[in-house]
Amino acid sequence: MGPAHSLSGAAAWLGVGAAAASAGHPMPWPVLVVGALICAGAALAPDLDHKSATISRAFGPVSKGLCEIVDKLSYAVYKATRKPGDPRRTGGHRTLTHTWLWAVMTGGGASFLAFTGGRWAVLVILFVHLVLAVEGLLWRAARMSSDVLVWLLGATSAWMLADILDKPGNGADWLFAGAGQEYLWLGLPIVLGALVHDIGDALTVSGCPILWPIPVGRKRWYPIGPPRALRFRAGSWVELKVLMPAFMLLGGVGGAAALDFI
Repeated sequence: MGPAHSLSGAAAWLGVGAAAASAGHPMPWPVLVVGALICAGAALAPDLDHKSATISRAFGPVSKGLCEIVDKLSYAVYKATRKPGDPRRTGGHRTLTHTWLWAVMTGGGASFLAFTGGRWAVLVILFVHLVLAVEGLLWRAARMSSDVLVWLLGATSAWMLADILDKPGNGADWLFAGAGQEYLWLGLPIVLGALVHDIGDALTVSGCPILWPIPVGRKRWYPIGPPRALRFRAGSWVELKVLMPAFMLLGGVGGAAALDFI
């Protein structure tokens, strides 16, 4: 479900921050915070193929219409590339947008947009993912608030965080220090968020075709996942009582390690 996806995305980026610090290339704190928020938002994005998902409500009619388009596109790609072992489907949910290739393409596209589009492109990327992060991490408050308030919060936060990142030493050029390469790193939390979403879905009953288009046996859309006995249903007690608290704990530990507190 949306909150668990967002929490897992934030925890994953904080873990990356801890790993980067231990490797001698620590993230400035703004990169850690902004990356965690982007990753939390990006962890909702693969559900663009589902008209009832959290992301479909995030931007009103625009996101609803986009979800319908992506669902039809995903279904068309599924039908065009399925092998004899793949079952027949009536929709595109958990197909194209739930693959490693989609994750890499969306992250690469965001980096290219940030590289070529300048500050306004960066602001758009931040705005979209901050709104999604609010919808995922603060979903109860977001549901009770109007969409306009959530959008205003996302826009204001995007502007403030971009100003902070732009200051020398705060991370606009983290990892890519060449002239004109500022913000190339923005694609990394987007790729990570999408992959974390896919891994989370792989733990559920239906599995997830992360490896597409690599065929596995008679299937091109092979649903990767653990043994059936270890899978659970989305929204079950395992997700709510075990995984979400674990993500919060791991994220806290990762963040503390990334900031050299432990």
